[in-house]
Amino acid sequence: MTKSKAFIQPLDRIAITLMLLLSVLIGLMILQGDVVTARVRDFTWQNQQIGAEDNSFALTFSRPMDSKSVEDNLKIEPPLAGKFSWAGRRMVYTLLTPAPYGTNYKVQLQGAKDKFAELEGKNRTIQTFVGNFRTRDRVILYIGTEHEEQGKLILYNLTQEQKKILTPKDLVVLDFESFPDGEKILFSARSSNNQDLLSAQLYTVTTGVSGKSGQQAEPASRVDLILDSKDYQNLKFDLSPDGQTIVIQRGNKANPGDFGLWFMPATSGSSAEKPSPKRLKSQPGGDFMITPDSKAVAVAQGQGAAILPLQGDASKPLDFLPQFGLVQAFSKDGSQAAMVKFNTDYTRDLFLVTNQGVQKQLVKTTGSIVSCQFDTASPTLYCLLTQLVSKEQYIEQPYVVAIDLKTGQQKPLLLLPVDQRNVQMSLSADGLGLLFDQIVPQKNPPTTLPTNTLKTDDGDTIATSSLWLMPLLPIADAATVEIKPEQLPLSGFHPRWLP
Repeated sequence: MTKSKAFIQPLDRIAITLMLLLSVLIGLMILQGDVVTARVRDFTWQNQQIGAEDNSFALTFSRPMDSKSVEDNLKIEPPLAGKFSWAGRRMVYTLLTPAPYGTNYKVQLQGAKDKFAELEGKNRTIQTFVGNFRTRDRVILYIGTEHEEQGKLILYNLTQEQKKILTPKDLVVLDFESFPDGEKILFSARSSNNQDLLSAQLYTVTTGVSGKSGQQAEPASRVDLILDSKDYQNLKFDLSPDGQTIVIQRGNKANPGDFGLWFMPATSGSSAEKPSPKRLKSQPGGDFMITPDSKAVAVAQGQGAAILPLQGDASKPLDFLPQFGLVQAFSKDGSQAAMVKFNTDYTRDLFLVTNQGVQKQLVKTTGSIVSCQFDTASPTLYCLLTQLVSKEQYIEQPYVVAIDLKTGQQKPLLLLPVDQRNVQMSLSADGLGLLFDQIVPQKNPPTTLPTNTLKTDDGDTIATSSLWLMPLLPIADAATVEIKPEQLPLSGFHPRWLP
């Protein structure tokens, strides 16, 4: 007899056993139904730092969800009003107003139902989810007025109560603007050994603040020269909203008639690759402001306001508004502008002008329209105005007003002393605070002044100045709740919020 070979090899037996086990398991799963618990796979703001430009977050789920149960069970602490939208398993929550700065937030979701659980007659809920994010600190900038801070650019973190002097002692800061991420400041300054305001040069300085989550901020107080004043006087400047372009009003030192606008990249470049300014080929103009899209500049020109392109032929305006002499502010999306009309009776009108051709009068004043800012959190325009209280001596009294752009309703917020002619204000990015200064001019200043002496735009010598913070409420709430400004423990002027 011959010995027969084994029909099934050991490896085959193992494979067949595994297939049988898997078949049994699959069968059991089919009999039990779908038991995978729904969960949140991704939260776009998890452990992130956000700013006013961040207006929505998204949750992505592992399974299709019952949208109403998610919306009913989502909790944000502290609360943030918003609206929901869905695209498959992805839910987006869009904030109605910017999240208040200096706050830690918790997002929690529990009890939300699987979309197919009810159809299967089962009560299957999501795995509990907890997420966290925070908003940027509340940070302000100003020019110091006392002791070692005099003429320096100062950063003060209101959230952490920390102060930094950003600029060196050999520079006296005249004006400044923040880059959109808050990591650098563009400023003009003269030497502390030179009283000539027309010798100002442009610089950037780092703030030590990180504008992006997870990125290490550059050390504070690193100063770079952007534009010198060897051949041209740098009179005024504006930084584009995207932080890429600077427009400067310049005058030729050798030829006073050579006067106009120049533009240049906002990057400092290497020592061998310093960007050079280029002349904007247009008629000379007055006050100017870069448009929200960063592609054009609005400038007072002749008997009106011209919108000039920054690229191309600026001698051909994109638009010209002959009835207005000045643009005070643009809304963030560029759809609205606050514009000033100068009347023949020496009064001034403030108009709301939209890109749809609407021109709506908001205010008429016998004084001045100093500055205006659109609130990103509500349809409100905050304006610093003056009213004429003495025609003989031409004494103006400044005041702050909030204007509801839908109804035209005006709410006076603050009446300032009549001697405060150089007040400046700044609206916070979250729309919850208004900064302003109160300068005390020096009485009977000596004929010869130290070279580091600070002066206002009107030429008055500054003795000292205080900073004030006014909390803001919606106009409807402000009508029933009295809000009062609070003096900050800081001595300075020209206050600005960091974005």
